[in-house]
Amino acid sequence: MTGRPRIPRLMGAMEIAERLGTSRQWTYVLTNRRDFPEPVVELGMGKIWLAEDIEQWIREHRPGLNEPDET
Repeated sequence: MTGRPRIPRLMGAMEIAERLGTSRQWTYVLTNRRDFPEPVVELGMGKIWLAEDIEQWIREHRPGLNEPDET
């Protein structure tokens, strides 16, 4: 197989806020909790998480949220 390597789905604070239906400010509070997943990298623009880690956290801590559409 040639070409670019497969890049995992990533999420920043804005994507997490959209997924949770919260404000970005509240998302920053959540992402600083001890039980929130560790980001995979911190860039100048902010922290970045693996989407699969965020979805797992949602299943454990916000089970009422629906899974996102995979389109």
